[in-house]
Amino acid sequence: METGAPGGSTPDSPAGPRFRLAFVPGATPGKWARVWEARFPDVPLDLAPADTGPAVQSVRAGEADAALVRLPIDREGLHVIPLYTEATVVVMPKDHVLTLDESLTPDDLADEIVHHPLDDVLDWNSPPGIPSYQRPETTQDALDLVLAGVGLVALPQSLARLLHRKGLVHRPLEEDANPVPDLVSGPGDAGGAPGDDRGRIAHSPVALVWREDRSTELMDEFIGIVRGRTANSSRGTGGRAQRARDDTGGKGSTGGTGSAGRKKTGGGKAAAGGAKSGGGKRATGPRRGRPAGRPKRGRPRGRR
Repeated sequence: METGAPGGSTPDSPAGPRFRLAFVPGATPGKWARVWEARFPDVPLDLAPADTGPAVQSVRAGEADAALVRLPIDREGLHVIPLYTEATVVVMPKDHVLTLDESLTPDDLADEIVHHPLDDVLDWNSPPGIPSYQRPETTQDALDLVLAGVGLVALPQSLARLLHRKGLVHRPLEEDANPVPDLVSGPGDAGGAPGDDRGRIAHSPVALVWREDRSTELMDEFIGIVRGRTANSSRGTGGRAQRARDDTGGKGSTGGTGSAGRKKTGGGKAAAGGAKSGGGKRATGPRRGRPAGRPKRGRPRGRR
């Protein structure tokens, strides 16, 4: 397992096949990488961290075989498998009054400055809180402002953990029990756009993407690992290879327990039994007459 920029040997290169996976910050492909390494020790898995835009572009350009990205994206020409949806949290100074609550709602943020950086990975309809005078360029910049005591920021939980700063904490953000329709922010519509509800929160779905024209055997294997299929699954080359080793390993097909052994046992006694029942007297039906050992019935001796 190697980490670096997207790229590497193609399956037909002299260096041998490789599988190249781009992934966004906060995604955790490590568990799948360990399974891959156990099943395919001769096929390196290259891991390349990248934001969603560059990760998708690397897949389209053939520099990566697949990518773990945050939705939404432009899906044209791509296969997309949604994997999971991350919880959203609010990051704040550890001495902030809102830390007294175990969880928060958008209504709790109504009087708070909430930064929405230009690289925000959350797709908000109606962002909570009071928008900052100027949007920070990056999430890192927004965290710097929060650390300085200026405002809060909402992030996917994995990203909040990845970018954790000493002096900052986070709390889960949950939807209001009764969201209030947003009658202001609808684009050119006094009634608001459908779905623009204050109190609704944005989540971050994570998905596996790859090109529609790149459905290779290695890609099928990685999909199987992500979906939890075992090595002996009927789908994928790994399962077929494992079953082939099982069929030829140990007592093979020429051994006592192989196909020849089964033929011998099945044909031995069964055939003998068949010949006995087919060619013996029992085949003509039950014998009629007196049972064996019973004396012949007739008139007793000395009786006239």
